[in-house]
Amino acid sequence: MSMATSPHTALFQNRTTPFRLSSPRPTFFKPTSIKCATQLHTQPPPLTHAQDRVFNFAAGPATLPEKVLLRAQSELYNWGGSGMSVMEMSHRGKEFLSIIQKAESDLRTLLQIPPEYSVLFLQGGATTQFAAVPLNLCSPDDAVDFIVTGSWGDKAAKEAQKYCKPNVIWSGKSEKYTKVPSFGDLKQNPGARYLHICANETIHGVEYKEYPVSQSGVLVADMSSNFCSKPVDVSKFGVIYAGVQKNVGPSGVTIVIIKKDLIGNAQGLTPVMLDYKIQDDNNSLYNTPPCYGIYMCGLVFEHLLELGGLVEVEKNNKKKAEILYNTIDESKGFYRCPVEKSVRSLMNVPFTLEKSELEAVFVKEAAKEKMVELKGHRSVGGIRASIYNAMPLAGVEKLVAFMKDFQARHA
Repeated sequence: MSMATSPHTALFQNRTTPFRLSSPRPTFFKPTSIKCATQLHTQPPPLTHAQDRVFNFAAGPATLPEKVLLRAQSELYNWGGSGMSVMEMSHRGKEFLSIIQKAESDLRTLLQIPPEYSVLFLQGGATTQFAAVPLNLCSPDDAVDFIVTGSWGDKAAKEAQKYCKPNVIWSGKSEKYTKVPSFGDLKQNPGARYLHICANETIHGVEYKEYPVSQSGVLVADMSSNFCSKPVDVSKFGVIYAGVQKNVGPSGVTIVIIKKDLIGNAQGLTPVMLDYKIQDDNNSLYNTPPCYGIYMCGLVFEHLLELGGLVEVEKNNKKKAEILYNTIDESKGFYRCPVEKSVRSLMNVPFTLEKSELEAVFVKEAAKEKMVELKGHRSVGGIRASIYNAMPLAGVEKLVAFMKDFQARHA
């Protein structure tokens, strides 16, 4: 197909007027090769990590499965023969309805979500749920218990002060957030409306391996950074919420899994967009949702099912984490992870160097080797390697080899 026969090339024809910015001198577009629609929709060339991709250890937004990215690339221009991109679809059209419905169905299969739970695809990040959960689950005078194992649990408790009476029944702050409490030692308030935890603390690298039982019967968990990284018994929770930009999609989508009998009791001042009943009654389509982000989540859910489900995903994640933690522990103190071994995160691995002045050098040299985003969170410093589902084993193996070489050169 020639450029002249393409329906989208009129804008490129008869362009004789110079394109001006702030400069008084005219600037003309350079001649550009334009490919026709049929060429754009052909199979993309294969990518290899060695040539085109870095190993991205960012905490979020984070690396996505290459297979998913390539499929999204192939479907970007014309999804499913619809003649339009997912980005252009009406959220109420049959095409997008099929996308969001399949995404929910696949997520239910992955997590074995019981039918008495609703799945909501929302916006605003997990941080918005710090307000939405108390607004929907309790009155202003209700007590709520919080276990704080890191920065995100702390922020959730502080936000809840505006909408209920939160009680921090345990905090790891005095020990710099390096452990999870013994559940038998917890003193929950008998009248608490729910118990809130952060299942995996992204900044400090602390992850629950077992979950406490709420005396109220309602356990609420922020699972943003370990969502879909392992099997979870959803029936143990009243609410699970997660920003998807760690393990299952791009930033912009927040997933809420909530037991249906907890819906419908929002405080009167609850904004429409935070009211779970309104969102549930409208199947997450009360207003325009983050359509493309939901589409991407759906591709990731499909990919995880193809891998064998979350049992297989967890096996792979454990293998990657073991290699990295063993390298740290066997470095004779050159590298140090402060987190108690029994609760070390499979997703976020923070560590420091014996000589702190070498940390910046470590990050810089790693970047030259195409391993990026290893600098620790600004609040704690050090190094942090986030090794989410989509981080291939080869990426961790390359990091470990670099760590050993770096130690040999700087010990």
